[in-house]
Amino acid sequence: MGNADLRQLAAIEPIEFSELAGATVAIDAHNWLYRYLTTTVKWTSDAVYTTAAGKEVANLIGVVQGLPKFFEHDIVPIMVFDGGVTDLKTDEVERRREQKEKAEERAAEARAAGDAIEAARLESRTQRLTGTIHETTRELLDLLDVPVVEAPAEGEAQAAHMARSNTVDYAGSEDYDTLLFGAPHTLRDLTSKGDPECMDFEATLDEHGLTWEQLVDVGILCGTDFNDGVSGIGPKTAVKSIGEHGDLWAALEAEDAYIENADLVRELFLNPDVTDADFDPEIEPDLDAARAYVTDEWEIPEGEVERGFERIEDATVQSGLDRWT
Repeated sequence: MGNADLRQLAAIEPIEFSELAGATVAIDAHNWLYRYLTTTVKWTSDAVYTTAAGKEVANLIGVVQGLPKFFEHDIVPIMVFDGGVTDLKTDEVERRREQKEKAEERAAEARAAGDAIEAARLESRTQRLTGTIHETTRELLDLLDVPVVEAPAEGEAQAAHMARSNTVDYAGSEDYDTLLFGAPHTLRDLTSKGDPECMDFEATLDEHGLTWEQLVDVGILCGTDFNDGVSGIGPKTAVKSIGEHGDLWAALEAEDAYIENADLVRELFLNPDVTDADFDPEIEPDLDAARAYVTDEWEIPEGEVERGFERIEDATVQSGLDRWT
């Protein structure tokens, strides 16, 4: 979830990539892509990823830079894209839009003042997953034969469902929503340089003596992307309150508090709109076509992506990786 305070409650342990060989991971694609997109924008001149027609496709650099990590460790990534945004998330979407507009204003001020570093830092916060970014990302993933799943609603809910149904081995996200959606194991820090960490759902419940429903109630009390929490209640206080009173409704009554649409938010986490997904784990990337798509069709300089393509090629031809050809 957006509320990173839940990290205080989550049972998280480091895990080495060597332990993940052969695993399938349902990745929250928007979350994964956004992190590589903002990094590219922050450290790369916009002239590099802007076409002659003015289309910005920094995402193509990000995808080529981000995928090798999976291939090199014999992991199959399944990219799960968000569907429609629930009405409950409208306020959160508006809040993020306002934050981006403020960052854009501050970036313009920094550029006018000649502070290129601050301008770049702020511009990385203003990135949006445009229609072009969505389209070109999917087309590049298709050429690289990376499975894509279109979620009916929240991508993290779909990734968690795939993990709960044993369709994949792990969910993958940098946020904490998958914990509330009940993913048995979530890999985090997949966009970082080192090994990832694993968030364990059952261990989290056991550590705090909670049921899944009670964990969701804790999240709602703290606040989620879909609701404001109760003022003054953080994760540890929420666990104590739910433990004492049993559920969200009794806790709210004891606090003399009210959360709008609490029942709908609870239902969203416990019974989200998801679908059964099927994918082929045998990945056969068409590297020549992918290179041509990025460098010829979308005018990305070869030097910006060649190392990424080389890493993908090296990983997919080395012996011992039976799934890669």
